[in-house]
Amino acid sequence: MKELKFHGNSIIIGESAIDFIKNVDMKRVFIVTGGRAMFENGAMDRLLTLLNDKKADTYIFKGVSKNPTTDVVKNGIEEMKKFNPDTVIGIGGGSPIDAAKSMALFYEYDLDIERADSITLPQVRNKIKFIAVPSTSGTGTEVTRASVITYKDKNIKIGLKSNAFIPDYAILDSSFTLSMPKQVVAETGMDALTHAVECYINKNIDEFTEVLAEGAVKGIFKYLAKSYKDGDIISRDKVHKYQCMAGCAFSNVGLGMAHGISHAIGGKYDLPHGLLNAICLPYVLKFNSKDKSVEKRLENLAEAIKVNNFIDAVIELNKSLNIPLSFKEALIDEEEFLKSINELTENSLQGSTRVNPVKVNYDEMQDILKAIYYGELNSNIFKNE
Repeated sequence: MKELKFHGNSIIIGESAIDFIKNVDMKRVFIVTGGRAMFENGAMDRLLTLLNDKKADTYIFKGVSKNPTTDVVKNGIEEMKKFNPDTVIGIGGGSPIDAAKSMALFYEYDLDIERADSITLPQVRNKIKFIAVPSTSGTGTEVTRASVITYKDKNIKIGLKSNAFIPDYAILDSSFTLSMPKQVVAETGMDALTHAVECYINKNIDEFTEVLAEGAVKGIFKYLAKSYKDGDIISRDKVHKYQCMAGCAFSNVGLGMAHGISHAIGGKYDLPHGLLNAICLPYVLKFNSKDKSVEKRLENLAEAIKVNNFIDAVIELNKSLNIPLSFKEALIDEEEFLKSINELTENSLQGSTRVNPVKVNYDEMQDILKAIYYGELNSNIFKNE
């Protein structure tokens, strides 16, 4: 038996989707966001105007950076205790929305996030409404049951899981994506592609998620390069929707080793999650293609996007987006990397790697990490024996 849940109450799309806020009953609204972007592109002004029209009291918790930590979440919870909100709105990239998810849940139940990975999390919110307004197109966090938080003491990012993390409303207002820098377009778009592909080749795939995942792959391949190059509203809107589909899919299936490695590297070096996924994906697919069912699924994806070889197509897409092809090109210091290789190997075996379609042991993971670091896609670790 398998229970499928694709999102909360509604996904709001279309022109001026943010205006849906008018329809939601709220009186005290705690807003979680990143740095300057939402203020400079007018998104925060639009949101605050709508809330002021509703005569709602507001508090803005800002400054959530990439890879939010447990300390950021705890600081937010302390401010929430003073403000006593009935609604939380996460607006911006995946990081502030992920942080807002944890703030809302741990505030409502008065739980310690430092112990979150060792306790059973509540599965519903009874007091706090949660609304997600993504401004980047990659994480799919506006529809997923995950909140990814960095545990600095462990040098790892942990994807906490609960149905209570799924926002009640996901507002996909593509006008907010127009201000994304090209690098962010590239990295978040490849994050979304990684979600869709790892979901599609996962052994836990089902007919519902298969259609969503394949559709997301096709749509992202069709529109991401144009979104990166031209930044037009049509391509930005398309990628914004397809990345949400990928989120709906993988939330019900799981991911794979690319995410396991990305969480380990990102937790150690504070690099963007989408960048690391983009770098890892070709290597992980090469390793996983040892499995005949994965190989067949990659052939299906190649046919769907009309290319001869899907892994080669991913590499070419990375190149067109100016994504580094190795950890070394991403400027991770070689001496530091090799000094930390045992810790990185252990951490890379955690999380999503546990549901990778091909089981990987410690020695194999270490070889894979070194191959990704040096850009050795032809390493022996990727060859069929």
